Amino acid sequence: MYKLYDFLPSGNGYKVRLLLTQLGIPFERIEMNILKGETRTPEFLKKNPNGRIPVLEIQPNVYLSESNAILFFLSDGTEFFPQESYQRAKVMQWLFFEQYSHEPNIATVRFWITELEKEEEYKSTIEQKRKLGYAALEVMENHLSSHTFFVGEKYSIVDIGLFAYTHVAEEGGFNLSRFPAIQAWIDRVKSQPNHIQITDNI
Repeated sequence: MYKLYDFLPSGNGYKVRLLLTQLGIPFERIEMNILKGETRTPEFLKKNPNGRIPVLEIQPNVYLSESNAILFFLSDGTEFFPQESYQRAKVMQWLFFEQYSHEPNIATVRFWITELEKEEEYKSTIEQKRKLGYAALEVMENHLSSHTFFVGEKYSIVDIGLFAYTHVAEEGGFNLSRFPAIQAWIDRVKSQPNHIQITDNI
């Protein structure tokens, strides 16, 4: 059975939990409290030298880190990852966008506010990141204005990847009411079979 080293509030960990659940793959979730430095111990660093979650233990002492790499590993050959080469590349394009333009701004602000409770201390940096976060949301809104899902009009790992932090963006002070296409897409993602919430400890 897979073991998932995770931190429950993490959107990156949630991506993997959601896909595993929707694929019907059993797994053991192991909570790692990043606020207490549990991913910086020598034991954990043997699993992921970068000291971050999620980490998926595929078999004893065989580990895979980086959430989007894990999504690819789990979804390859399933309905959640297309088989045609151009569409596969488009999935990767949006996942790179998520990690470069989306997650560093939207997820980071949420973490500073909800987990570290340092909104006032980081106020100026948060304002800068919100501008970049809104720019990423605009890109998504423009695409979703004429598409049901991000690639091939079919729910895939790129929707999981972008949904994870978008649907909780308001916890970082982002106003999603400005983005009706994103809101409709969030509802479509939530309606998919075997959907779980980010707070579900399974």
